[in-house]
Amino acid sequence: MRALGIVLAGGKSGRMGALVRNRATSALPVGSCYRAVDFPISNMTNSGMNKIAVITQYNSRSLHDHLSSPKWWDLGSKQGGLFVLSPYLSIDNSQWFRGTADSIYQNLTFLRRSKEPYVVISSGDCVYKMDYTDMIAYHERKGADITIGYRRVPDNEDITQYGVIEMDENDRITDLEEKPLEPQSDLASIGVYVIKRELLIEKIEEIVLEGRYDLVRDLFSRYRKVLKIYGYRFEGYWRNVGTVSSYFDCNMDFLSKEIRETFAPYTKTKPKDEPPAKYNANAKVVNALVGNGAILNGSAKNCVIFRKVFTGDGSVISDSIIMEGTRIGNNCVVEYAIIDKDVNLHDGVRVIGTAEKPAVITKGTEVSV
Repeated sequence: MRALGIVLAGGKSGRMGALVRNRATSALPVGSCYRAVDFPISNMTNSGMNKIAVITQYNSRSLHDHLSSPKWWDLGSKQGGLFVLSPYLSIDNSQWFRGTADSIYQNLTFLRRSKEPYVVISSGDCVYKMDYTDMIAYHERKGADITIGYRRVPDNEDITQYGVIEMDENDRITDLEEKPLEPQSDLASIGVYVIKRELLIEKIEEIVLEGRYDLVRDLFSRYRKVLKIYGYRFEGYWRNVGTVSSYFDCNMDFLSKEIRETFAPYTKTKPKDEPPAKYNANAKVVNALVGNGAILNGSAKNCVIFRKVFTGDGSVISDSIIMEGTRIGNNCVVEYAIIDKDVNLHDGVRVIGTAEKPAVITKGTEVSV
């Protein structure tokens, strides 16, 4: 493959509240067995890339643990590998990453030592399946300096949460605005970019030395009339997990057989060695994903249940996400909720949210009646 990959996985979404108190957004569990970061990494390896850097910063411990071995993504090659890049202190640098451009700037050695002509950059908090070879071919046909993946946003989705682009008749981007108050189009960036490696090095050095640190605002948007920046239309499944509601909806999407088959076995993750889920005599499970090591006694409907979850007798769980290691006692009721890891709901507890605003229980919480 003539490209290397960079996954920007260091961010914290202020809209995620307690769900990112102990983890980066890219480390959020998805679909009963994945993490959000698995999707861009798998897209890269399935597109033939064998050198991938994951740039981390905020609450990176769980990400580092998840990415501890490159073999899960077939990146154990001597010619490439999986590189986890974090802020560090040195004689010349004593700063945390000040933005996405600065995170690349502080790791320019990785780019300078590489030989691939192109770089594919992806956000680490988006769930999608994409073949980057098609996007690179499009980039070459257009003679582009930068290519930005985009999609058309449906009317029922809030486009002001994304970067909104405008293009001319040749698909050249004429305007790019992050989270605009008054969007001028229904085309939104999907957080995937192709750029020549040497051009990226050159421009990142320029903007950071000027005190500019954001990749989209200070490079792509600012240089849109100077560089040839084109849009590449993506029409497959795509979800950003940067808000509580979008994270909830993304997990609920995995209850669809069509969505599950889009990603499995295409998407790889770090495996966990637990026994299969156990359904005891009183368990009643309808339309649910259940992770290994779970033990279910009550009923579960329209749920995504992760590994090592326990539910007690008489418990009723519906339209909810239950994360790893959570224990739900007897006669509990959970509806439209996101229960984080290692929560203990004592007997008789009720947790009720709505489809528009799911209830969230913070990691490690003990909840009593």
